[in-house]
Amino acid sequence: MADYIYLLESRLSKDQQHALNVLREIARERGLTIFLVGGAVRDLTSGSPVRDLDVVVQGNALKLKKDIEKAGGIISGESDAGQALFVRFPGSVRLEFGSTLTTTYPKPGKPVSKPAGILDDLRRRDFTANAMALSLNAGSFGLLMDPLNGVADIENRELRLVSNYGFIEDPIRMVRAARLMARLGWGMDEKTQSRYETGKQEGYISAASAFSRGYEAEEVVHEEDPIRVLKRLESEGWLKEIAPFWTAAKANEAELERLRESQTQLQMQGIHPSPAAANFPLLTAKMSAKEIADFKATFPRVGFVREIENLETEAKDLAAQLTAKTAALPSQAWKLLYSAKPEAVLQIAFSSKSSAIQAKFKSFFTEWPQAKQKVPYALMQEMRIVPELAGYDAFVESLVFELMDGKLTDPDHLKAFLEPFSPPAPPPPVHLRRPRAPKKDAKPKGRAKKQAADESGEPSDQAATNSDEAAAEIASSSAPVAAPAPPVAKKAIPAKAAPAKVAVVQPVAAKTAPAKAVKSIAASAPAAKATPLKAAPAKVAKKAVPAKVVPAKAAKKTVAKAVPAKKSAPSKVAPAKSSKASAQKAPAKKQAAKPAPKPVAKAALKKVAAKVPVKAPLKAAAKPAPKPVAKGAKVVAKPAAKKTVPAAKKTAAAKKRR
Repeated sequence: MADYIYLLESRLSKDQQHALNVLREIARERGLTIFLVGGAVRDLTSGSPVRDLDVVVQGNALKLKKDIEKAGGIISGESDAGQALFVRFPGSVRLEFGSTLTTTYPKPGKPVSKPAGILDDLRRRDFTANAMALSLNAGSFGLLMDPLNGVADIENRELRLVSNYGFIEDPIRMVRAARLMARLGWGMDEKTQSRYETGKQEGYISAASAFSRGYEAEEVVHEEDPIRVLKRLESEGWLKEIAPFWTAAKANEAELERLRESQTQLQMQGIHPSPAAANFPLLTAKMSAKEIADFKATFPRVGFVREIENLETEAKDLAAQLTAKTAALPSQAWKLLYSAKPEAVLQIAFSSKSSAIQAKFKSFFTEWPQAKQKVPYALMQEMRIVPELAGYDAFVESLVFELMDGKLTDPDHLKAFLEPFSPPAPPPPVHLRRPRAPKKDAKPKGRAKKQAADESGEPSDQAATNSDEAAAEIASSSAPVAAPAPPVAKKAIPAKAAPAKVAVVQPVAAKTAPAKAVKSIAASAPAAKATPLKAAPAKVAKKAVPAKVVPAKAAKKTVAKAVPAKKSAPSKVAPAKSSKASAQKAPAKKQAAKPAPKPVAKAALKKVAAKVPVKAPLKAAAKPAPKPVAKGAKVVAKPAAKKTVPAAKKTAAAKKRR
């Protein structure tokens, strides 16, 4: 359906589309369904030029005669038997408007028609290629109806009878088959060809009606190449049946060819005349006046006869206007030719002997159209004259006429002509920059960060660094260190600040840390209370976590283990045997500041201490401070002595007695 909608919009001329829209509106107002049928659908499907239109409605088409005339259509003839009107619309649109019928043939060549639907109407037609319809109704516009598979025959370029008795029922179909084969270059399928030959031998054509004979004779005149069709009919023997006094020898073949050339030139310039009226005098050039009059009397379209007779008068009037002062300029002559009747333009272009008229037509075909190529579209774009402006097409047309008349040869004159049509330049765009909003959650940097940490009561980065240095010194010493108990904060510390790291050591041995190391630890943790130290190997925590209370039995197996400052991990309890190796791996680098453990309330510590059995602290043997160790030397931590446990029990008993 979409394909045929596209074909209706692209293959038909604007005048043909206008004619169809007029008929569609009339049918809609009357409540009738309307279809495009016959040769128009065939030509749309096959790609041939659409010469005329066949339209039917499901109703009596003769009753719509006045409506068509009010809409601008000219009735050139009618057929009561077929309930059809022959209509001419502006733009040389030839149209046949009829009713959907079903036809029977009691006798050959004498049809009896009755109103019917669109499918029955298609089945009464001559060939399958002509038995197709396109809906022109609003709900189904572009819908193709092809009950007899005419599309397949169009692809095969064949004519196939709808009915096996088609040539018997209506013998004029044999003449029509020969005419279509001459125009389209098609053939007939095998069965149709056999019936065609039988009809010629049996003389079926004798039963054809006078109306049908005159209709086919007129259709020859409307052909684009009538001389070829005329010769084909003459060779088949049909010309003497439809027009006995007419032969191809009586036509002026050379002038017909020249007329076709003039028609082609006009079509290239957008003027589309119907050549039928101009063809008739050339096709009957060697016939007598009486034969011509008798020939015209057989035509079913009386309006077409009037067109033939009035063509010479219309051509003379147009020639007088074209040579007058009102058409002296090229633009004036151009406008006159486009506003005149196309058939009259074709007639004077072909037959006028005036040198002035022929010179103007030569310029019309060759020189004047070049003005369209001189339109300065680049300059117009710079001056903001674009197709989106209102009245753009009319302005371009006026510019073409000025260029055609040779008035805008100078660039300054051209720019002066374009200036009034140039719209004002748009104002420059305004860029509003929004001020950058201050960051609400900006972190303090440098001294401000240190000051903020001091005001909040949290240890600074320097304190964290001192704590890390002290822990590294404890890990490198040969003697185990008795670390202080987990500190108890005096007040809650905010979670955002980064407090110092505190080394937590579990009590294992009775030996104490050197005095310098203990002092450095105490200096690095100002917020912690001084608590009694328990003898244990040195242990540096990777990550500051709350200290755990370890029973005395587990303390025997713990050992200090130094952890690098880059990697942070929770402290683990290691067996005593691995203390020697772990002490060797402890680097002397500074550890980065880590988040401080959350403060532990005093009440919570008391509860934990009550549950865990506490043994008396071991006596710390007084030893001299260790000798300074050179850089790069390995330090080995000695394991704690097992005999320190009884001494710790004695110390605890002594404290109780005090």
